[in-house]
Amino acid sequence: MRALLAGARNKESALLDLTQRLVRAESPSDDKSAVDVCGALVAAHARDLGGRVKPHRQRGFGDVVEARFGPRGKSAAANRILLLGHIDTVWPLGTLKTMPCRVGEGRLWGPGTLDMKAGVAMALTAIEMLTEAGSLNREIVLLLNSDEEIGSPVSRPITERLAAECAAVYVLEPAQGLAYKTARKGTGNWRIDIKGVAAHAGVDFEKGASAIRELARVVETVSGWTDLKRGLTVSIGLAGGGSKTNVIPAEAWAEVDVRIARKAQGALIERKFASLKAADRRCSLTITGGINRPPMERTRGTVTLYRQARSLAAELGFALEEAATGGASDGNFTSALGVPTLDGMGAVGEGAHASHESILLEHLAPRTALLAGLLAIPAV
Repeated sequence: MRALLAGARNKESALLDLTQRLVRAESPSDDKSAVDVCGALVAAHARDLGGRVKPHRQRGFGDVVEARFGPRGKSAAANRILLLGHIDTVWPLGTLKTMPCRVGEGRLWGPGTLDMKAGVAMALTAIEMLTEAGSLNREIVLLLNSDEEIGSPVSRPITERLAAECAAVYVLEPAQGLAYKTARKGTGNWRIDIKGVAAHAGVDFEKGASAIRELARVVETVSGWTDLKRGLTVSIGLAGGGSKTNVIPAEAWAEVDVRIARKAQGALIERKFASLKAADRRCSLTITGGINRPPMERTRGTVTLYRQARSLAAELGFALEEAATGGASDGNFTSALGVPTLDGMGAVGEGAHASHESILLEHLAPRTALLAGLLAIPAV
């Protein structure tokens, strides 16, 4: 492991340069051409490392990049690893003008540095180190999705298909503080549309049925489904309705965020939304949505991966903790398939999706060496 750490330090400058090039290739999820430019940079770098690159063409979304490294055949495939990440970001084109990609104060700053272009660069560097050392004795599949930040609508089936062919999945999302992630909550989104009866608020008050009043009742009901002890949260994030102050509102709506810690909670919440009824019979509810990412539960296979990582980290001279988070990633999909999944294996920093997004440079080499070490040993 010390040799891997020395190798990672030798490549630190090139790793930082690659990260900056990826950050400067702005890639908002909703701009296919921009995402594809970033994907082409990754694909070219992967080919330079001897990777077998296969783009998955997408209409209306950026292309998904798949690159395979190492030997082929049954023996190599028996312990194949999926390195899972994404190249899209939440930042619109032009963000670099106000959030320039720069090095300072021991950090690399800029949109997408932490979430998660540094993680992509770390993966490519780890593969390069093992290739040069002749230690890449299994097949590594690097899958970089183009739509993770908007729920992975087109990449999910690709992710699930490839994960099912692998012994383990390593997710290149940012670390949780200094920790790897062994559990994530699942996510769901619902929209509630309410139809009432419009009327003049002064002349015909009793003839109206207020959609906003009904919405207030609904908000109280669904918010009451939160169970903090069990890790279940229901949050009304957006709401609106009405037309004029002197009109009984005929329409109202709300959008709801749900987080679940266990798969069974998803079915429970879906039943609750399906059974919602209006208290005022003159109002009607239309409810759409559902669970879109299952939870990544702390399974035995994931714990085994984490313990391997913790042992290797100790050899590198640092302590590696584990953590759970309320946020979701594409690792939720692979874990739900029963494939051991370890997450948060990318960069250390802060400010994901925020104007102070940055990574701490001191952790780049050790974390890249750890990733390389995990790729070099059996997964379970």
